[in-house]
Amino acid sequence: MTATLDAWAAERAAGMPDRTAIVDGGRRVTFAELEDRARRLAGLLARHGGGPGQRVGLLSGKSIDAIAAMVGASRAGMPYVPLDPASPAPRLARIVGRCRPRLVLVEKAAWPRALELVAECSRDGPAPLLALIDGPAPAGADVAFDGPAAVTAPPADTPSPATADAPAHILFTSGSTGVPKGVVVPHRSVIAFVEWANRQFGARPGERVSGHSPLHFDLSSWDIWGALAAGCELHLVAPRLNLNPARLAQFIRDRRLERWFSVPSVLSYMVRFDVVRENDFPELRRLLWCGEVFPTPALRALMSRLPHVEFTNLYGPTETTIASSWHTVERIPAADTDDVPIGRACGGEELLVLRDDGTPAAPGETGELCIGGDGLTLGYWDDPETTARAFVTVDPGDGRGARTFYRTGDLAHIDEHGVAWFHGRRDHQIKSRGYRIELGEIETALHALDELAESAVVAVPTGGFEGHAICCAYVPARPDIGPVELRRALSGMIPPYMIPARWLALEALPKTGNGKIDRRSLRERFEREQP
Repeated sequence: MTATLDAWAAERAAGMPDRTAIVDGGRRVTFAELEDRARRLAGLLARHGGGPGQRVGLLSGKSIDAIAAMVGASRAGMPYVPLDPASPAPRLARIVGRCRPRLVLVEKAAWPRALELVAECSRDGPAPLLALIDGPAPAGADVAFDGPAAVTAPPADTPSPATADAPAHILFTSGSTGVPKGVVVPHRSVIAFVEWANRQFGARPGERVSGHSPLHFDLSSWDIWGALAAGCELHLVAPRLNLNPARLAQFIRDRRLERWFSVPSVLSYMVRFDVVRENDFPELRRLLWCGEVFPTPALRALMSRLPHVEFTNLYGPTETTIASSWHTVERIPAADTDDVPIGRACGGEELLVLRDDGTPAAPGETGELCIGGDGLTLGYWDDPETTARAFVTVDPGDGRGARTFYRTGDLAHIDEHGVAWFHGRRDHQIKSRGYRIELGEIETALHALDELAESAVVAVPTGGFEGHAICCAYVPARPDIGPVELRRALSGMIPPYMIPARWLALEALPKTGNGKIDRRSLRERFEREQP
């Protein structure tokens, strides 16, 4: 088995050097060119003190340069930490403050945000050093190196010093306390899923596959590393296409994609705007989704128009690496109300449903879904207490003894055929447009606003593109405070996808008998008053 992720790039460069590896807009790069760029970047990282035990930030959108940086970081033995350029600088500074990267690699489009990040970090201590990956540094800028240097620097000529058990990357997700949590994903977990998925779904050299998810979203791991492992041609999907379903559908046609993988919300969006024709996308042979429930009406509509395509549902949290279960929908669901299961465990994975008392549930009995096996990550960065609560030792009673499982917080049951069915969340975590969001992080940001006397956040299912609508009930501190002012204030504190879509001003928030905010009544009110 491959030991570290970057080894795939070296293997493809040796075996198919002139094949196209990545297509980004009008730009293409071969496997040999990608490997050369990654080796040079790895050399630069090493010369600036990088190596095992050091993290490197990556403040960039999807691009050829960003993927070369990921491969180069792996070659240097350094886990990379994707940083979303759309996130406000204070949130990025909290992430950087937690993982303390030696360098932050920056795309030139994100340079202004990088300077804001440095300013935020400097308030509490030393800021990380910046380096540009795709262009010359601005005049007078203090950088470790820039794009031209990354192209001409002497290449590293040794294998990665990292081991299979070492962290490959750290993905920060929404945290209920307002501080994002960093999931530490080892090389072995990504490799185990990629090798299983590529076999299971028939990935082959030269196959044209989508690269839809952003780098800070765990689905991108299969997009990128799966394509490198199989020698596929990865076509990066520009984020702006998500706002125009007709152009997104045309992208699939123009690129003649053979495999599509994304959150289902963008697929629902294309159905909603009726941009998928009968027997469209003739080269597309497999469509996969993950990250949230695909509304059955939209799935039925898409399956009826694309009878030549195989539709597969994947399920799994970041803590268990990309996906842990799968189910291929063999026939169009009979009715809009029919649910689609999350299916059976992926190769090397294990699904277990526990009752509230921690004992294994019987077939058909609903409880908390737990996941064990090859996909388990190393827990949360620098947070042993949270790790210990989420990653628990359980004896399923199958004769194999006690072993580690991740408690997902999802409710599910496993039927008599061994197929798992999802029943929602146990807590206040939601999925919206594929993003995992802790409502508590939004409330923490709201509580910091002087404009509010009191506030609470709930989510209501929409059954459409968003998955859930984030709703805020609030008591303004002044009569002139409204949603416009609150959105503006929040935009500097949390990412755009966390900002509530619906607002309700009240004289006082409803309370339960013990004085707590009555979130159930707020949720019911927002559901009654759906726009």
